[in-house]
Amino acid sequence: MKKAILGYGRMGKTIASYAQQRNHQIVYILDKEHEEGALSEAEVAINFSVPEAAVSNIKAALEQKIPVVSGTTGWLEKYEEVVAFCKTHQSGFLYASNFSIGVNLFFKINQFVAQLMHPHQSAYRPEIQEIHHIHKLDAPSGTAISIAEGIIQETDYTDWELNKASQGTLPIEALREGEVPGTHTVHYRSEIDQISIKHEAYKRDGFALGAVIAAEWLAGKEGIFSMDDILKIS
Repeated sequence: MKKAILGYGRMGKTIASYAQQRNHQIVYILDKEHEEGALSEAEVAINFSVPEAAVSNIKAALEQKIPVVSGTTGWLEKYEEVVAFCKTHQSGFLYASNFSIGVNLFFKINQFVAQLMHPHQSAYRPEIQEIHHIHKLDAPSGTAISIAEGIIQETDYTDWELNKASQGTLPIEALREGEVPGTHTVHYRSEIDQISIKHEAYKRDGFALGAVIAAEWLAGKEGIFSMDDILKIS
């Protein structure tokens, strides 16, 4: 399989390594100050570019009918625009805030727990905390936002807020520490006790391998997809 890598930072390099281990050919690499190969030769593109470049990079591939797997966060205010662009050009697009199989299972656990806790919402208030390495540019993480959306879907909360909580909103605390790959915790606190669920990544490899697997699945497809379609855990 011929792949394009859009964004060749630490994650892009790890993705390229896993792709090559699975006998894929990297035919195009694009980074801020580096371009190599030909995008037109790719069967599928994986985008982990910086948020400012994400939309233009995704569109460049979709315009050539090259399906795109994207894990970049921090650009989602333009998600519907990209979806419409993908449909217009009859290509394929799969966005995930996190490609780790463990995290996607955690999303489902999170929704189930939120459903269980909903009748006790007045006593137990949910809070989300995410911790990442100091190089992560956006806050909160896309994974934390996905967790918040899962809780909102099952409860009466209407939105999330970063590092504060107004009436009817979920607080997300975002911390940047050292080289932490990613830790996400949901706390349900009451006056007498606390219930918590947590996902802790030990290294970034799970994200990278998941993105490569997603690209294998997406190649040749047309439409808008998610990790649920791949893992069949809806």
